[in-house]
Amino acid sequence: MICKASELRHKEIINARDGCRMGFVDDIEIDTKNAAIISLVIYGRWRCFGLLGRGEDIVIKLECIELIGEDTILVNYNVPSRRKKRFRNLFQN
Repeated sequence: MICKASELRHKEIINARDGCRMGFVDDIEIDTKNAAIISLVIYGRWRCFGLLGRGEDIVIKLECIELIGEDTILVNYNVPSRRKKRFRNLFQN
């Protein structure tokens, strides 16, 4: 299947490990020497309506892509665990 870069932007990325919808392709990293795609990038979500910037971008390497279909891209991506914020209890000594 031949696919243009502009067509990739309209495809939704779904993680095959847990079936979650990760988002749409926002950017592509290309090796200019070999003219090959290195990875797909999903931009991080806006925090506090964009006032606090964006979250971490998700970079999916070419090795993680399993299938590129008509509307979706299936990937085998291990989502890194997020650290939970720890709040101090102000009432304890």
